[in-house]
Amino acid sequence: MSKYIFTSESVTEGHPDKVCDQISDAILDELLRHDPQSHAGIECIATTGLVVVAGEIRTNHYVDIAGIARQTIKEIGYNGASAGFSAEDCGVMVAIDEQSADIAQGVDAGKGKYKEQGAGDQGLMFGFACRETKELMPLPIMLAHKMAKRLAMVRKNGTLKYLRPDGKTEIAVEYENGKPKRIDTVVIAAQHNETVSEKKVERDIINKVIKPIGGRYLDKNTRYFINATGKFIKGGPVADTGLTGRKIIVDTYGGYGSHGGGCFSGKDPSKVDRSACYMARYVAKNIVASGLADKCEVQLAYVIGRAEPVSTLVKTFGTGKLPDEALEKIVRKVFPLKPAEIINHLKLKRPIYRQTAAYGHFGRTEADFTWEKTDMVAKLRKYLKK
Repeated sequence: MSKYIFTSESVTEGHPDKVCDQISDAILDELLRHDPQSHAGIECIATTGLVVVAGEIRTNHYVDIAGIARQTIKEIGYNGASAGFSAEDCGVMVAIDEQSADIAQGVDAGKGKYKEQGAGDQGLMFGFACRETKELMPLPIMLAHKMAKRLAMVRKNGTLKYLRPDGKTEIAVEYENGKPKRIDTVVIAAQHNETVSEKKVERDIINKVIKPIGGRYLDKNTRYFINATGKFIKGGPVADTGLTGRKIIVDTYGGYGSHGGGCFSGKDPSKVDRSACYMARYVAKNIVASGLADKCEVQLAYVIGRAEPVSTLVKTFGTGKLPDEALEKIVRKVFPLKPAEIINHLKLKRPIYRQTAAYGHFGRTEADFTWEKTDMVAKLRKYLKK
């Protein structure tokens, strides 16, 4: 009998890196809301009393970048001086340039070296799916996301009024013969005010956050580490400078699957770092949902300016009902893999991205997450019958 422990982490929307991701995507949403043909690569840094928004944009619509940044910070919960960082009095510096013409000609159909719309950059992207959860995601990252989201919920609805926006979760799951059996360890860092005791925070977090999510996976031997330094009063950008795109493992599969290295937030869908990762997840999830495999990882790779992928790889880790090479051919035949096709099929030129910027881009049930649909199952099952 083989046993091992796998751990994944998530962070709340008030974590400084996630503050930056949400600002970047909120700006992108505003661009797409008024001009769906907008192109953007927006980076953000947040530190004590200051937010810097930089990057490149091509659009036909004016956007109040500083106003969007402040509104996003306010909605996250950084209001008033008590948290040390607030929407009302932080400085917002904007350093936006125009998108490079050399990149533009590669993503505009008919203007570059190739006739079709090409990829906005070179790179490799991964998608993953497995049967561990109803969302067809690895259990550790789903538990980490759900606890992080609940940590924010009990703050916002007043259940735990002493909480502040910053927070992290880490879940270690014990596997037996490749299947998740129990939660071995839960680690939670929850920012709080100065008046609450360490014991109360620990008791409340276990009862109000961990137990409602952990459920049957918790047992008498599960270990809990709540604010392991003893307190967590100073948090957010005051305690830890935030950057867009620094939580790429949190955003994807919690380290369970491979990662090509590119981040998502602030990038319009012509950037295959984002759109091709969404398509790779869509492919992998439909393969698993169709019964063609119990676990699937898909790699796509692109070169800037060219539409066709450089390569397509399908791995099913010995769980496939067909050989991986056969599945690869099916994927190329069934799924749209060119950048323009991906954008159209998944309807990616919509202002949907702010909601993706916290609690993971995958395993979500909201209607706007089109890459989570399993609407290609019927087509794939035809190949299973053959």
